[in-house]
Amino acid sequence: MKRLATIFWLGTKELRSLRHDVVLVVFVIYSFTLAIYSQATGTSSEVHNASIAFVDEDDSALSRQLFNAFYPPRFLRPVKIVPQDVEHAMDQGKYIFVVEIPPRFEADARAGRHPELLLNVDATAMLQAGVGSSYISNIILSETTTFLQRSDERAGPAVSVVTRREFNPNGTTSWFTGVVAIINQVSLLTMVLTGAALLREREQGTIEHLLVMPLTAFDIAMAKVWANGLVILVAVAVSLFVVVRTVLAVPIAGSPMLFLAGVVLYLFFATALGIFMGTVARTMAQFALLVIVTVIVLQLLSGGNTPVESQPMWLQRITFFLPSRSFVSFSQAIIYRGAGLRIVWPDFVLVTLMGLAFFVYSLRRFRLAIAASK
Repeated sequence: MKRLATIFWLGTKELRSLRHDVVLVVFVIYSFTLAIYSQATGTSSEVHNASIAFVDEDDSALSRQLFNAFYPPRFLRPVKIVPQDVEHAMDQGKYIFVVEIPPRFEADARAGRHPELLLNVDATAMLQAGVGSSYISNIILSETTTFLQRSDERAGPAVSVVTRREFNPNGTTSWFTGVVAIINQVSLLTMVLTGAALLREREQGTIEHLLVMPLTAFDIAMAKVWANGLVILVAVAVSLFVVVRTVLAVPIAGSPMLFLAGVVLYLFFATALGIFMGTVARTMAQFALLVIVTVIVLQLLSGGNTPVESQPMWLQRITFFLPSRSFVSFSQAIIYRGAGLRIVWPDFVLVTLMGLAFFVYSLRRFRLAIAASK
């Protein structure tokens, strides 16, 4: 009981030190608020306000219907241009898409002669061009089919394929990127806070004060783990409920408490990793370089930014031993698919075991670092 009290009061010392580090406090607040929001809304895989123009050489009811089928927010209001202006307009980047409707387009469509439209795409806007071309093709096909069925009744297709999206019906990018941003920030901020706390004591000389006290390396390490882990846990909870669920309006399918319980397990690994890097680095500059390299590896191989299945098989086997992969797996399962403990417990166990193993190794290095300081 006395040892727990010692660890508790050491942890409060860590919290007081963090409170006086204004730059770090501002960095934590920014990382779990504005950074989450900007990452969720700053990039999108959907088409928004894409510029489009039409060259209408048919001037028929069908061509006018196609022209009126494009409207905000996916596309800007279409503009009619003449054929001679197409090349110049696209060279200037005025339009991402230019649809050219040939003469007798409606008449040929009614006669079943399968007329062709020309879609010019500015592929320098790569994401908009790729997704937008698919949007335009589907809109033109749907509008043309509706127009022809209204005028000349035809037999329907033999098979009708209906696509339904589960968990994210409209394919809203912010629903995914907002949660992934939180996951990425947990890894980054936990390592930064824990490692920086260790290096700050070494640089300020307070580590010598701790060494003359009746404290063990375990007491010092656990104080840093619970104090910095608590800060990140509170920040994650605020970000999840305020930024993600309220501001971004992302529905949380599963139990937020179960997700936060998983965060606690992952924080044990992340804080241990921060302690490890704090024992390796001798200065803040070295520590910053280590954090950059480590965070990039964890984020790229965790499956949060790109699916694990897209990686080579040999690399997938290696990432199995990364707690970040299991963290991303159960986080997405809980938040997006509403999974319960019965489904995610294997990932919970895996994160716990790997976190304990790495904590034991980090604690050993920390003991050696303290012994070298005496």
